[in-house]
Amino acid sequence: MKTRYRLMLSRLSFYLLPFAICLFASAAMPTDGEIRDAYHKSYRYEKGQNYADAIKSLAPIISAYPQAYTVNLRLGWLNYLSGSYATARAHYETAIKTAPDSLEAKLGHTLPLMAQEKWEEVETVTRQVLRVDPANYTANLRLAYVSRLQKKFPIAETILNGTLALYPTDISLLTELGLVKLALDNKAEAKRIFNDIVTLDPENVVAKAQLSKL
Repeated sequence: MKTRYRLMLSRLSFYLLPFAICLFASAAMPTDGEIRDAYHKSYRYEKGQNYADAIKSLAPIISAYPQAYTVNLRLGWLNYLSGSYATARAHYETAIKTAPDSLEAKLGHTLPLMAQEKWEEVETVTRQVLRVDPANYTANLRLAYVSRLQKKFPIAETILNGTLALYPTDISLLTELGLVKLALDNKAEAKRIFNDIVTLDPENVVAKAQLSKL
């Protein structure tokens, strides 16, 4: 009986050994070199607009470090580029939980939110950024943009005028202000702004199109 029991255990160990080895191998953490290589592959794939493989190359890293800030931030960006907005949001939210003071994670988070037309959520996030950094260019521009889309034209105008004091020839800010002036039915001001844009950027499609209408 004992001999048969030992034989059974021996056979069981023989069959389970490969499985145990696989489990041990899968639990192995990536080395610094492997992490670096994974990121470098990801950048190369992104440059070629191969976002699926850029994301896939980071799979071992996110598996080993699911809460890590850097890999979640990067996967948020890559999934945004690939059009996987819900997944992008999830990664950005994890990055924000890991580093609550990070402005770059919050600004990154606004990208999939805007792609999904979540205007109120974009407003909330950009205002969080502006409480820390009132002159933040990106947050002000995106807040002005979503304010215009929500028909909060006076708010958008105030934001744009304040930010243009810091960046007087910025094309994106001027374009937004021109569109806001049109929404407020201030056609003379809109025309002046779009003319200024064409002076600064002769091939600007939006300004030329608006001037043709005016």
